[in-house]
Amino acid sequence: MNRIKDIISNPFYLNGSSLILLFFISWGIWWSFFQIWLTNSLGFSGSQVGTIYSFNSAVTLFLMLLYGMLQDRLGIKKNLLIFCVCLEAFLGPFFTWVYVPLLKTNFFVGALLGSIYLSASFLAVSPTIEAFIERMGRRFNFEYGQARAWGSFGYAISALIAGYLFTLNPYIIFWLGSIVAVILLMILLFFNPQNKLNNLRFENQEEDSKEKKSPSIKEILKVFKIWDVWKIIIFIVFSWTFYTVFDQQMFPEFFTKFFNSTHVGEQAYGVLNSLEVFLESIMMGLVPLLMKKTGVRKTLFIGIAIMVLRIALCGVVTNPIGVSIVKLLHAPETAIFILAMFRYFTLHFDTRVSATLYMVGFQIAAQVGQIIFSTPFGILHDKIGYNSTFILISFIVLLAGIYALFVIKKDDQDVNGQAL
Repeated sequence: MNRIKDIISNPFYLNGSSLILLFFISWGIWWSFFQIWLTNSLGFSGSQVGTIYSFNSAVTLFLMLLYGMLQDRLGIKKNLLIFCVCLEAFLGPFFTWVYVPLLKTNFFVGALLGSIYLSASFLAVSPTIEAFIERMGRRFNFEYGQARAWGSFGYAISALIAGYLFTLNPYIIFWLGSIVAVILLMILLFFNPQNKLNNLRFENQEEDSKEKKSPSIKEILKVFKIWDVWKIIIFIVFSWTFYTVFDQQMFPEFFTKFFNSTHVGEQAYGVLNSLEVFLESIMMGLVPLLMKKTGVRKTLFIGIAIMVLRIALCGVVTNPIGVSIVKLLHAPETAIFILAMFRYFTLHFDTRVSATLYMVGFQIAAQVGQIIFSTPFGILHDKIGYNSTFILISFIVLLAGIYALFVIKKDDQDVNGQAL
């Protein structure tokens, strides 16, 4: 009980939690239905959807690197986040009057312009705000996973609401995203817990001394010369990339096809997605405890095993109840993979460049993979169907897991960051 009181009394935890909560509400209320919207509402084929995701990934790749480098230079300053949230506030107008008309009249121009806006305001911002909150957690003594759990909770609530609003009018969810972004902007501008009293009470002096000297651009760029980072990139490309293609680009429509009515399927997906992300928020709070008991490396391999199992089962289960149960495996898998990979970087590498490392070694690696594989696998699923495609993806992820056995370091090996 005292532990809970200590957490709640930490204004930095409250600030970080509110930021990530509102961001994921603003993002999740439309992103959770983006693939369904493209296929069911706009009528695009699997290859066209793959092209849109490839465009998104290409621009997001560049912006994540830029955002990561900028945030490492800024430390815990919020200037970059304020800029990004200002862009988010225009989500509703952009989708209504720019994105949809362009996709219908000139598909490739619309896909390109959309990728620039969506990446700058949401897709590249998601890992940036995660890296920002993780840095705040290390600096002001709160557990990142416990703050990140509020992001998953916000996504769950927004996905549940979106499931019903989407069937009324898809544009409602985009305008709601704008409204939530405005609220988030107000908190960024007017809620700052840093003051002399709070800093003395909650600040980690060791992390503070590290953060006082911002890494130079040269130090940040040295990340690309670290061979161990490239080993992780290869692993991520053939694991998290394929899982993302499966979960975002294919699974939503795959699930709705189990229902006689498209509207019923969309509502069912909204409820299921909400339940799954709600469970994910619980797992975000529990995974740090798991990592303390089993270690980062073992925890990561648990996540890989769940990932392979979930994708493979979707390829063989043939009823909506079974698929729904399998979908819920996304909760522990996502929480484990995200938190374990983040902790892996802060354990084995310099924490001053944690944002860049997370972007390059995890998020950008996944985006590179999506650029390469989104369109080909969209075409493949058009030809051989979802089930066969899922089996193939699960086999690729299994091979990536075997590769990881040889490249993922043990927890007591090369500890160059924050020790366990």
